[in-house]
Amino acid sequence: MADIEEARAQFQRIDTDGDGFITAAEFKKALAQGGDWNVTDSVAEAIIAARDTDQDKTLSFDEFWAHLSKA
Repeated sequence: MADIEEARAQFQRIDTDGDGFITAAEFKKALAQGGDWNVTDSVAEAIIAARDTDQDKTLSFDEFWAHLSKA
């Protein structure tokens, strides 16, 4: 299981505008910064959608943490 404080720090790094939600664009940018340049907009949107339990097309920290804590 992931550490919640580490997850919160990672979430905040990805949430570049600081609004408390990760968009597909922010997620794609974070992956690119990590060296994964091959992620397309549609792939980033699909990854977000797969974890987006309230279907608002963004990830809240709770959704982000729920996914990490399953691993």
